[in-house]
Amino acid sequence: MTAAVLFDLDGTLADTARDLGGALNRLLAEEAQPPLAYADLRPHVSGGARALLRKGFDLTPEHPHYPRYQQRFLAHYEAAICAETVLFDGIAELLAVLDGRGIPWGIVTNKSQRFTLALTDALGLRHRAACIVSGDSCPRAKPDPAPLLLACRLAGATPEASLYIGDDLRDIHAGRAAGMTTVAVAYGYLGDGLPINEWGADRIVATPEEILELL
Repeated sequence: MTAAVLFDLDGTLADTARDLGGALNRLLAEEAQPPLAYADLRPHVSGGARALLRKGFDLTPEHPHYPRYQQRFLAHYEAAICAETVLFDGIAELLAVLDGRGIPWGIVTNKSQRFTLALTDALGLRHRAACIVSGDSCPRAKPDPAPLLLACRLAGATPEASLYIGDDLRDIHAGRAAGMTTVAVAYGYLGDGLPINEWGADRIVATPEEILELL
């Protein structure tokens, strides 16, 4: 029996692209730059502020202006963190099945805790989850396995009997390093690097419903 099911947040459980992309476009407007199309922004959302600022402004954390732009971007995002964010189709039903079967589920994200808790509150997930581990819950975030190992301990589950489900290569690297079964979701954001079939995931699913077959 599956001991626990752990999910990435952005691009796996929740479709946050329009709110994160909206924050970037508001920042672009402040800088008198044209907005970027949703289709151009979507692949970068799982990379968070770092990936979006690179896409929008060609800024990396090494740039002297990066901290100022990051703070402004995060302020825009925090002000409208769940304006258009929704659970992906099929996720609510999947979580209901997990609850019904008594299988604990949780969230492991690289999002900072202040945003993770605000968003999971708004989506009605915070108090249902067996654990919520954020990007600043451990000294190192994914792809380090430490956040996943912490989540397993909090959920009372062994990593080798648990699933980790994500939409980014680092999710699969973290899950494999933690000794978990890894599942890549083809409906997610996927980044702009290696194609999903080269990530080394144990399974690739096209819909949340397919995850039920793995339990």
